[in-house]
Amino acid sequence: MTIQRELPLLAESYVRATNDHDRSGFHSLFADNAVVDDAGRMFRGLDAIREWSNREIFDAQVTFRVLDATDADGAILITTEVEGNFDRTGLPDPVIIIHRLRLDGDKIVELTCRLAGQ
Repeated sequence: MTIQRELPLLAESYVRATNDHDRSGFHSLFADNAVVDDAGRMFRGLDAIREWSNREIFDAQVTFRVLDATDADGAILITTEVEGNFDRTGLPDPVIIIHRLRLDGDKIVELTCRLAGQ
């Protein structure tokens, strides 16, 4: 595992699209057959990913503050502090999420989001 000083372009675009509330830019980052695993909830394909991200990220006005980025086993791990208008019941304060991005060329093919420590 190596600590990255700068995020790879696609990972940087993922964070920027989220923080800029750029739905179409965010959606364009994913491959047609991409899979999102958000704390065990699975979303397969662009339509499901659009519905998930619109509801869970954009409607909730989520933003990320990058705390760390590493590469491990062919994936990029981005650790973020997450803010937004979402239900925080049962969540730690602050909310720290690790995003694992697996890339294929210029697209995200797999995204896994987990609370840090889980």
